[in-house]
Amino acid sequence: MKKKSIIPSSWRSRRAVCPLGAVASVLLIAALAFTSCDNFLDITPTGKVIAKTGAEYRSLLTYEYKYFPKERYMTTLRTDEIVMSTRTSADDREDYLDIWRWKDDDPSPTTAYFNDWRNYYHAIYIANYVIEHQHSITDATPAEISQLMGEAFMMRAYAHFLLVNLFAEPYTHCDPATTRGVPLMTVADINVTPGCSSVEKVFQQVLSDLDQAELYLNVDEWEAGLNYRFSTLCVPALRARTYLYMGRYEEALEAAQAVIEQKPDLADLTASGTTVLPNSYKSVESICALERFSSNLWTVINAPDAQFLNLYRTGDQRRTKFYQRVTMSTTNLLKGANDDFTCSFRTSEAYLTAAECAVRLATSDDERNAAIETYLMPLLRKRLNASALTTTSNLMAEMSADELLAEVLDERARELAFEGHRWYDLRRTTMPQLTRLYDGETYTLTPEKYTMRFPSEAVEANPEIERWVPAE
Repeated sequence: MKKKSIIPSSWRSRRAVCPLGAVASVLLIAALAFTSCDNFLDITPTGKVIAKTGAEYRSLLTYEYKYFPKERYMTTLRTDEIVMSTRTSADDREDYLDIWRWKDDDPSPTTAYFNDWRNYYHAIYIANYVIEHQHSITDATPAEISQLMGEAFMMRAYAHFLLVNLFAEPYTHCDPATTRGVPLMTVADINVTPGCSSVEKVFQQVLSDLDQAELYLNVDEWEAGLNYRFSTLCVPALRARTYLYMGRYEEALEAAQAVIEQKPDLADLTASGTTVLPNSYKSVESICALERFSSNLWTVINAPDAQFLNLYRTGDQRRTKFYQRVTMSTTNLLKGANDDFTCSFRTSEAYLTAAECAVRLATSDDERNAAIETYLMPLLRKRLNASALTTTSNLMAEMSADELLAEVLDERARELAFEGHRWYDLRRTTMPQLTRLYDGETYTLTPEKYTMRFPSEAVEANPEIERWVPAE
């Protein structure tokens, strides 16, 4: 007998097109896989099967992995990495121009804005469901159930982390305890209509979920092709990023060190014949290959800004490995042209986080030099030819503390370019004022625009959701 899907076809199609906004509505759709009707629990031959076995719970998580939002890459449109030019098609301009020029007040109706709100909360709902039903899972070993639990806690942590960093003020530029965050969901209850929690509370929940994930995860590394799943190393990787965004540099350094100790591998772009880039799921650097460019987004992001490309010095192998010069004025991006480029966490990020934090924490030139030698130079030896390595090393030796920190941040821009990091690095640090000139008009990225507005679907469903007032 053919095995019924635990995700009914009616739910799959509805999820793709239904214009839901409120969190409660999102969770209602999620619950269709299980139904809230108690009577249904006794009736399985209807095409909608309640998850029971370990394999069925694995299928639930696999579905969420597959449809996990890609909005971290969407933020690239708002950074200094890309340019809208004459090579940008009319269709792409309709979809993405207003995002690129930060026209948030009155965007074109065709703008493909940040609208994966419901999919984030869908993933959170499924994670909560797995967590709450751990004792009901059958036909699975204790180790398999534990791994499922760990992945569920990681999924909940990562989804909340991305939401709060998209739709709330940067932790480092606000009072987190009294600043509106995002709705925090820790129960699989479709009848709950949550209000927003503070930025502080959301970040603390992320850290708490990471602690729980650490207790349950037991797969150290998935083989290529399955490494979209969360592993034990994902915990310190996300912990390092979380603490970095919080400005808690000692904890971020400790977590980044844990990643490096367990997986020091770095792709060598100086080696002859190197074809696998660091952000490929096949790379030795891959820790988790969950997120990737969507195909329709790729065409517009494939337009590196000339000024951004100037960050790369002569002899930097990334200049020819990451990019392809087509004409004097045109360059193509090579980091995301196909499904190989799927990356959420990789080891280079850990080295760069450790370098930044160690430089920030250093109190003397000797400590700063040690930080560079320990954490930045191993990466540069894999990225620069011999001449460029000597030049860069000599330049850094003459830099002041502030200049050295700026150099490390520039190195993050070079290495992690077009992987969805730049926007978050700009907003957590200086929130620089950027300008764009398009069709005779100048557009400016001001500090308030570093925080994305809640999607219209969420605001329409709950007009008070953004007008949050802290509890007394």
